[in-house]
Amino acid sequence: MSTLFTRILDGELPGRFVWQDDKAAAFLSIAPLTPGHTLVVPRQEIDRWTDADGELLAHCVSVAQKIGRAVQLAWDAPRAGLIVAGFEVPHMHIHVAPVWEMGDFDFTKAEVEKDESKLDDAADRIRAALGELGYAQS
Repeated sequence: MSTLFTRILDGELPGRFVWQDDKAAAFLSIAPLTPGHTLVVPRQEIDRWTDADGELLAHCVSVAQKIGRAVQLAWDAPRAGLIVAGFEVPHMHIHVAPVWEMGDFDFTKAEVEKDESKLDDAADRIRAALGELGYAQS
């Protein structure tokens, strides 16, 4: 059975994509820690990041770095946070978000964003920052 993320990647469920290539994609979290919280997900279904092939893991981290630079630029944040938690969905994913303090990493504060225009705006800001930074998707 496909994971929730595979269904998003396959277009069966909606997602606000900011990055897509042949190995991975990045789309906004519907329950953001901070505005711009993005998930980097490999197309291959892998439950734990420790089980990923080194090359695929490196690619996902490279995409996460690009997204991190973009969210930091788009929100003028002092840092871009990166978390690999792995409990929410049994499909490896990397959380990337603009952060201002350690409290921004608290998943208990994450709530589903009901205002879809805020998610649309965040996706647009990330895509624009990626373009400004010169990142072309493969």
